[in-house]
Amino acid sequence: MADETASVAVNEPVTMVETPIYLQYTGTAGRAPSHFLRAIAQGRLVGQRCEGSDEVYMPPRGSCPKRGQPTTEDVPLSGKGTVTSFTIVHIPIPGNAIKPPFVVAEIRLDGCALSFIHLVSGLEVAEVRIGMRVEPHWKPREEWTYSFENISWFRPLDEPDIDPEILLRTPPGAVGGRP
Repeated sequence: MADETASVAVNEPVTMVETPIYLQYTGTAGRAPSHFLRAIAQGRLVGQRCEGSDEVYMPPRGSCPKRGQPTTEDVPLSGKGTVTSFTIVHIPIPGNAIKPPFVVAEIRLDGCALSFIHLVSGLEVAEVRIGMRVEPHWKPREEWTYSFENISWFRPLDEPDIDPEILLRTPPGAVGGRP
């Protein structure tokens, strides 16, 4: 049997290889991400901005991507936001407890300049849309750690959608109001 496998490998081109991999890594958060993670461990969302700018970044990265200056001013955020893009995942991800179909969305919190990726749930996947208003659904408090995973998913708000055309034309921090 081993000879047959070897002859196939020699005579046939390899078109696919399955290589299951599990990676576990540890990172060290800098000052701004550590500050953000301490706040989220208390059930608060906090962004930051640099001096002289109206743009709020969440999660904060420590510096303004436009100016390169340190982000030093904390900005408390409500958690309310808008879906700016999304995808419906239909293919199961090995080792993932979430069963398809599920929605992964780009969410821009009110007053923030950048969006982030998170799950959207609490409605049928076909009902998710660009411009939909959402808010965080937090895990039970006793499960909170220093992790963005304290938010299980974002759920729809009973608010009118933001017109996608407005999302395209409006400066990011102006959508949904300034915190």
